[in-house]
Amino acid sequence: MHGTGTLINIGLIIGGGVIGLLFGTRISRRYQESLMMATGIAVLFIGILGTMEQMIQIEDGKLSSQGTMMMTISLAAGAVIGEFFNIDGHMVRFGEWLKRRTGNASDKLFVNGFVTATLTVCVGAMAIIGSIQDGTVGDPTILIAKGILDFAIVLVMTASMGKGCIFSAIPVGIFQGVITLLAVFLEPLITESMLSNISAVGSILVFCVGVNLIWDKKIRVANMLPALVISILWDVLL
Repeated sequence: MHGTGTLINIGLIIGGGVIGLLFGTRISRRYQESLMMATGIAVLFIGILGTMEQMIQIEDGKLSSQGTMMMTISLAAGAVIGEFFNIDGHMVRFGEWLKRRTGNASDKLFVNGFVTATLTVCVGAMAIIGSIQDGTVGDPTILIAKGILDFAIVLVMTASMGKGCIFSAIPVGIFQGVITLLAVFLEPLITESMLSNISAVGSILVFCVGVNLIWDKKIRVANMLPALVISILWDVLL
């Protein structure tokens, strides 16, 4: 059934968050900080490996790169568009609304946990490609694999950043659900190079999330999300 992968993914995120919340109340702040640093390093390397997989090729025994111009223009144009619409600010406000509606107004970590976890589990290549595969052929394999990974990531994040991370399941459901529905109608237009562009740019955004986890919030990753759309247009136009 189409959409099964997203439903399983949501369940695994909630499950990991609940376990992390129970676990996090039993460890000291020092251990929580170490867990967050470990998560940041893991997210960094997930982003690096995903990007290199799409951009690095071996030809005649030599390494070569591709997509550098696409990556640069997509990220630059996407950042300008995202800043104009202030996507990051809207995500923060949504997080503040969730915090009040769920009775967590006194939780100072709620919004940061929600935004960080959302960006980590939403913008990766697996979320987009898995949703397309689920929507076109009804195969949830990639999203189930992503769900298992998200389970571990959200578990650790929730242990160190609090219950706001659990609510990342909401945007994941919306984001992946919409892509799954659209994929049914857009399947004839989807190309391999388009998926490659999305994977490369999405992995770079995941890397940026890792940077924020380790060095505090330095990059407004949400404002760079339009880069994913620009990478698609790059394939369509060129």
